[in-house]
Amino acid sequence: MVKTIPQMYRYIYSRAERATEVGPFRTWAHQFTAGNLRPLIERERPDVVVCTHAFACGAMAEYKRLFAGAPPVVGIVTDFAVHAFWIHPIIDAYVVATEAVRDVMVARGIDSGRVVASGIPVRPEFVARGESRAALRERLHLPRDRHVVLMMGGGLGIGPLERMMRSLESLPVPLAAVVIAGRNARSERRVLATAESISYPVRALRFIDNVYDYMHAADAFVTKPGGLSAAEALVAGVPMVLCKPLPGQEERNARVLSDAGAALRVRSIDDLPGVLTGVLTDAGRRAKMAAAAKRLARPNAAGEAASMIARFAAMRKEVVA
Repeated sequence: MVKTIPQMYRYIYSRAERATEVGPFRTWAHQFTAGNLRPLIERERPDVVVCTHAFACGAMAEYKRLFAGAPPVVGIVTDFAVHAFWIHPIIDAYVVATEAVRDVMVARGIDSGRVVASGIPVRPEFVARGESRAALRERLHLPRDRHVVLMMGGGLGIGPLERMMRSLESLPVPLAAVVIAGRNARSERRVLATAESISYPVRALRFIDNVYDYMHAADAFVTKPGGLSAAEALVAGVPMVLCKPLPGQEERNARVLSDAGAALRVRSIDDLPGVLTGVLTDAGRRAKMAAAAKRLARPNAAGEAASMIARFAAMRKEVVA
């Protein structure tokens, strides 16, 4: 739906956000899923269940309501805004991106002691470790005499990467690009085919485990504003140019990131070359964006979330014992 009829997705997302009562289909879906989870939970006997998606969180909230002895549940909201589908007073604890998200959840009935604004968890490697950009580019075999732009379309590779690549041919500065297509073989093939006809050097990659290296090596990061990629970029301190957000949560992410000064949003791909040129040719602007990213970044989020989960696990073991 997001790819083919985004206007419909936006309508449903907004309508669900404004709803004051839980729809019957949503209730049935959560009850149905909770029932299907019963054999799995009984077999695996988890000490804690961690949910990183709103539907899973709703299903586990229904599970806790239906079945005695359910394990504690921690919801980790992986965007910079929270949809009503996440919010269930029976969930034991939430990890959220910012204090603003925490305030929204408390205003909607979640006990303040159950919401921790420790940030979206990312791998510790996204924190810069002191390797110079020149040394890093040499290690990654990237040019040192050109601006390097990292482009991503999310883990599913559904962003308009080929159009973005072609639009950057008009940049009046020496350019090289690293384009990561995600877990999408079709997108990878299209990116590789486009790279052959592009006038500037392009390295096309599929899903990789060291995206943090490329963020640290890049002068700018062109992407759609998925919550996890944005959180990683904030910790890495790379200036973001946001293009073609998906309806709903990514539109909200774009608003938060641009309002904070950590990202610039382009309304269309036609605007991308001009905005990106401004970022690449203005070192002062890049420094301001990096400073804004640092203010919003939560480099210790994963450790704080893990500590919370470990505490719930310890309490669960004591209860079961």
